[in-house]
Amino acid sequence: MAVASTQTALKGAPAFGIAALVETVKTRFIRYRLYRQTVNELSALSDRELADLGLHRSMIRRLAQQATEDQIAQ
Repeated sequence: MAVASTQTALKGAPAFGIAALVETVKTRFIRYRLYRQTVNELSALSDRELADLGLHRSMIRRLAQQATEDQIAQ
């Protein structure tokens, strides 16, 4: 009895996986950079300036996260 086996490789699969990984890393880096920029800008304001905007220092991280999500969604 003769047995024949053929092995074939999926040609596009590894490249697609790597491309998707690179795209995910790139998107996360962009989000993080926008988040950090917003946090840094708001943190640079004095308590009085934040109060004039109706903000408190404890709100900065949440606001930065929301602003980042809004910016990415556009």
